[in-house]
Amino acid sequence: MFNIEPIAIDDIKDPELLDLIKQAKELGVPDENFILILARVPSYAKAILKTMLMSHTQGNVPHSLKEMMRIQLANFAGDPYFSKLRSNRALAQGLTEEQIASASDDYEDSTDFSEAEKVALRFSDQMYLDSTKVNKEFYDEMKKHYSDAQIMELGGFMVHHYGMQVFMRTLQKSNFK
Repeated sequence: MFNIEPIAIDDIKDPELLDLIKQAKELGVPDENFILILARVPSYAKAILKTMLMSHTQGNVPHSLKEMMRIQLANFAGDPYFSKLRSNRALAQGLTEEQIASASDDYEDSTDFSEAEKVALRFSDQMYLDSTKVNKEFYDEMKKHYSDAQIMELGGFMVHHYGMQVFMRTLQKSNFK
């Protein structure tokens, strides 16, 4: 099924890695196959899982917005694997499937999103579709709604999660298509 197969959870003996896996299961992202492939190199798995968990559970931008951006990127890339995963924390914050669908489609025309949310969704949209549009004028617009720290949080979240999505997509023999 995968170009690099997941290892068995019983083969993992590192207590810190096992704790991170437990936290990821509780959160609902990333999924177990991804983690068990990463676990072939425990030190990398721990570092990546720590930053992924941190990006989902910490920061000053609503997690539900970051989750919509993550899924939006997966949908743009035609990645059914990551686009079907849902963060339990975002769902608990009230994120709905309708919001997720709109964030990946008609968010600009939707009355369901604030201007700040639209700018954030446009940020991930343009980073994927045409990053040349993420220029000084774009950042000036972002700064009307977000602090520099929040912009870095959104950018770091996108880069980290989208990069992992691209990598994981290459690992499945069918490339998720």
